[in-house]
Amino acid sequence: MRGACALAGVTVLIVVGAGAPGAFPAASADADGGRPDLSRYYTQKIKWSACEGATGDVAEATGHAKDVRCGKVTVPLDYGQPTKGTVDLAMIKMRSSASGKPRGSLLLNFGGPGGPGVSALAGSQKEFGYLSKGYDVVSFDPRGVGESAPVSCGDAADATEEPGAGEKGSDDPAALLAQLREVAAECAAKSGPVLGHIGTVNVSRDMDVMRQALGDKKLNYLGFSYGTRLGAVYAAQFPKKVGRMVLDGVDTLTEPVAEQSLATAEGRQTALDNFLAWCTGNAGCVFGTDARAARQGMVQLIRDMDEMPLQAADGGEFTGQDVVGVLSQALYSRQAWPALSQALGGLLADGDPRALIRMSGGLGNGPVGMSWRAEDVPADNMTAALMAVNCADDPDRPDAARIEKEVGTLRKEFEEASPVFGKSMLMPVLLCFGRPAGTDYIRADVRDVKTPKMLLVGTRGDPATPYRWTEETAERLGSQAVVLDNKGDGHTGYLGSTCVRDKVDGFLLYGEKPTAGTCAAE
Repeated sequence: MRGACALAGVTVLIVVGAGAPGAFPAASADADGGRPDLSRYYTQKIKWSACEGATGDVAEATGHAKDVRCGKVTVPLDYGQPTKGTVDLAMIKMRSSASGKPRGSLLLNFGGPGGPGVSALAGSQKEFGYLSKGYDVVSFDPRGVGESAPVSCGDAADATEEPGAGEKGSDDPAALLAQLREVAAECAAKSGPVLGHIGTVNVSRDMDVMRQALGDKKLNYLGFSYGTRLGAVYAAQFPKKVGRMVLDGVDTLTEPVAEQSLATAEGRQTALDNFLAWCTGNAGCVFGTDARAARQGMVQLIRDMDEMPLQAADGGEFTGQDVVGVLSQALYSRQAWPALSQALGGLLADGDPRALIRMSGGLGNGPVGMSWRAEDVPADNMTAALMAVNCADDPDRPDAARIEKEVGTLRKEFEEASPVFGKSMLMPVLLCFGRPAGTDYIRADVRDVKTPKMLLVGTRGDPATPYRWTEETAERLGSQAVVLDNKGDGHTGYLGSTCVRDKVDGFLLYGEKPTAGTCAAE
């Protein structure tokens, strides 16, 4: 699911965890009634060195190894009890190309939740090279993600069916609840103590430790998709530490997981309909020339492949839900539509899934690709982290009686919203069952920030973060939030629109005052 960005991948991974979501919106009092001593964390310095492993390989392959350095920063596992354990967070820095001293660091978050920032920046230095004219461009793997104490659900990651879809059938609520409990236990066992302290509120506090360790008085920040939620929470917690902040592909601060999932299902369906209209308007489209028939054909393709999967080259099965996973990512960028059309052509004409499988490996979890992964990071980490964060950020938690009563109605509602994406987008709604209720801080207190002006970018054709979320979030954040209305398609605007990129670069690099405006579709 997406509170913001959806994950690439060819399996529907079942993720839920146990443990209290460690949310401390302000410094919590210690046992003696005072404030926890965080000085050891705020006085550390980052030791930068050459990147190793998968990240080093990516930097070498892209020809920027000499410009990239990796390091780590240590944060408390629990900000309320900072002596009770620590987490080392992996970081990466693309050194500024400025001839003189850079104006500081620009911290990037690529979305998710669950997206690793280290491998993402290692593989996208060209895209953010212009920003390095003024900044050291920095990113990180948030706690629970990538090389920062990654969470996992172990054997639960092998599940490809909807919970409860076993011998008793997916309409048996008792079977569904039993499987959800099993998955919750598996995630808790495999993830370790960080699972109970995951979530946006704690990651926001981690970012302030990073800001200090980087030597910056103010946090300059560019957040994509879920990264906009993270930026907004930081602005609420540390308003006096906000420098130049851009939020692109704006996430919701108020809607519960169920509403987020439903909105994402609808957005993806709209993007798919737009793709099929484009495809059928071009010669050689495998779906023919009738867009309505193409929509029906896509639904039938998914159903047929779920019933009779194809054999993948590695001996595994390639199902209809695997196709859904590829579609979810390919629809994020209009630039991927021609390749998607060709890959679907190979599947439909020859029963050959290889092109789609290759696309699933090259598409990322955010505005740029994130297909590189360190060997010691669990294969299901991005999905496991996504669910853990979204559950930790959501105070609503359905009980067993409600799930038993409403699961049939929910399935129908999601399938009506999207006959293609509805099934997979229902999972996040169900998979928070078994976790304690998350924090209500984001929904209740992230509003009316007292920061410098910040720029919010909303894209009208965004399949993951509907434009209305940009307007709603801007209203909640107050007069300091300025909206740039991007009339284009795709998830986020910075890499898909020259107009958006120019305005964002002008603000971040040159301090051009952000003003409300519009960017035409390109």
